[in-house]
Amino acid sequence: MHKKKIAIATLFVVAISAWFFFDLGSFLQLESIQQNIGELRSWYAENPLLTGLIYFTFYIVATALSVPGAVWLTLAAGALFGFWYGLLLVSFASSIGATLAFLVSRTLLRDWVQAKFSRHLGAVNKGFARDGAFYLFSLRLVPIVPFFVINLVMGLLPIPARRFYWVSQLGMFPATAIFVNAGTRLGELDGLSGIVSPALWLSFALLAIFPFIAKFALGALQTRRRLAAFKRPAKFDTNMIVIGAGSAGLVTALIAATVKAKVTLIERHKMGGDCLNTGCVPSKAIIRSSHIAQYMRRANEFGLEEVPVTVNFSQVMERVQSVIKAIEPHDSVERFTELGVDCVAGNATIISPWEVEVDGKRISARNIVIASGARARVPDIPGLEDLGYLTSDTLWDIREAPGRLLIIGAGPIGCELAQAFSRLGTKVTLVSHAKRILPREDSEVSATVLAAFEREGIDCHCQYEAKRFETVGQEQHCVFETPAGQRELVFDRVLLSVGRTANTEGLGLDVLGIATNSNGTIEVDDHLRTAVPTIYACGDIVGPYMFTHMAGHQAWYAAVNALFGRFRKFKVDYSVVPWATFTDPEVARVGLNETEALEKGIAFEVSRYDIDDLDRAIADGEAHGFIKVLTAPGSDRILGATIVAYHAAELITEYVMAMKHGIGLNKILATIHIYPTLSESNKFLAGEWRKAHKPEKLLNWVEKYHRWTRG
Repeated sequence: MHKKKIAIATLFVVAISAWFFFDLGSFLQLESIQQNIGELRSWYAENPLLTGLIYFTFYIVATALSVPGAVWLTLAAGALFGFWYGLLLVSFASSIGATLAFLVSRTLLRDWVQAKFSRHLGAVNKGFARDGAFYLFSLRLVPIVPFFVINLVMGLLPIPARRFYWVSQLGMFPATAIFVNAGTRLGELDGLSGIVSPALWLSFALLAIFPFIAKFALGALQTRRRLAAFKRPAKFDTNMIVIGAGSAGLVTALIAATVKAKVTLIERHKMGGDCLNTGCVPSKAIIRSSHIAQYMRRANEFGLEEVPVTVNFSQVMERVQSVIKAIEPHDSVERFTELGVDCVAGNATIISPWEVEVDGKRISARNIVIASGARARVPDIPGLEDLGYLTSDTLWDIREAPGRLLIIGAGPIGCELAQAFSRLGTKVTLVSHAKRILPREDSEVSATVLAAFEREGIDCHCQYEAKRFETVGQEQHCVFETPAGQRELVFDRVLLSVGRTANTEGLGLDVLGIATNSNGTIEVDDHLRTAVPTIYACGDIVGPYMFTHMAGHQAWYAAVNALFGRFRKFKVDYSVVPWATFTDPEVARVGLNETEALEKGIAFEVSRYDIDDLDRAIADGEAHGFIKVLTAPGSDRILGATIVAYHAAELITEYVMAMKHGIGLNKILATIHIYPTLSESNKFLAGEWRKAHKPEKLLNWVEKYHRWTRG
């Protein structure tokens, strides 16, 4: 590929040099064309095919080299060949030349541009992969945008060359016809003003607007067809129906009620959904209990007498429930009813684009938002159904600690619960089919957490694929396929932590033609709208990030687009997405890590600060971990940050804010941070970046100046 680029670049430079050396551009001046048109016509009369071929080749070369003068060359076609023959030659020559310029730009510049500006081009690439032909066609219809610029820019974007060619062929045709026709009276012209009148530009503007009008009309037609099979109610019971009262559904309903829309919220189980009842809240409550137990074991480190640790597991689990009860009012029917939300309990089935049936009762709304969440995935492993297996959804009902707990899955949930149960006295074995625990993080991060787990006695195994479960005597076994062959592990209880499955069953999606992705989530567009224009979806039912904070983030877009989309729609912003794993040490991340940057071919620099040097961390007995920030080469612009440390989930917020609002490390360095705090580590990280980019040459001169001032 490198040799190919050199060859193309060399050929391009030679061609451009030849163009200017032989002054070929002089033939593309109006005066030159007008002076020689008579002679050219005579030659054309004697050699029509050869003249056409020479002209065709010359036009392709001029367009491919992106040299100015294509307008006059097009006019010459009309004057020399007449309208139809000239139109034929120019239409194909311009498209072929444009495609060659497109390919040159793609070969020489695309990889560099995509790597250099990857952060800004993500949304553009996605849009062009889907609607590139439409945008190209619109640009081709209005010649106020120089065609050579379009050729070069399109080469940098993800539109196939074949599609670029035929869209250019069609899009340039109207303007080509106008200019070729004008060329038939070339002798009367004294400049472009003779062709380009206000009326003509208005015509071009209308041509450019036409595709957008057509797209809108097509969208309206598609919407009409989608809804044609269903009878639209004459009036609606409510403005919006929200299915599911988890994080996404609650926020959607709250936003709708805040803007004075009438909204009905349907929940079949418990208000608060997974986060409150089986996810974030109970897991953090049990993690807190496990932290306290661990601190008690570390009493000597803080100058205290040893404290015997006796875990009353039943009381720990009762505390978990008390924490849920304390937070429950925030998500309760009573609170949301006071806020103006009509809360309905029952199983919801969508029976039309505007109607939902809840246990036999129909409710109609102008829009429906599906926010039914997800549940723990249960893999199909022989023998599993015969066991009393646990998931993150059912774990909270137990009151007796397992003696030996096998956890399958070493993602964030599996790792958090493995450490929590280990610290509460359970012998934990953690297995993963991946090559390492926390596989979405950098290998250094995984290794740091693994080392902490092993110090605490957690038995970790990677590249273990569960094949079957069986009972041998009074013991339960799981047989794994490993790189070293089959291996059996013995356990008392097994906890499954192998991902989550979207709750789509019973909603009536098949009847409505609402598609799902390969992973079971509902397929939506950039505005969170499903294939049925009146139905939106958000939260875990959609993905791609199954986080509570992402569910709330998506909920705003779903609510606003559903209620006000006829005026303006908003695309969901996934540009800055943070997350954390609440192990000890915590792992928090936003943006790219090194692994992802390398996979995507994105250039970066790494700045690192080790927290064992931080005064507050030393005082707290938590002097371990690190911060790693990726920046664009030679710039303080943050591409991503990873923190592995005590309270990493709190520390990452500064980088989330910085990335969201375009704040670089220099400004973080210039910001006063309270001493002594953990947040000073972010300032020190910025200082590491600054030291690596200090102006050495300037400092050498400054040193000479100081030496001179000493006499």
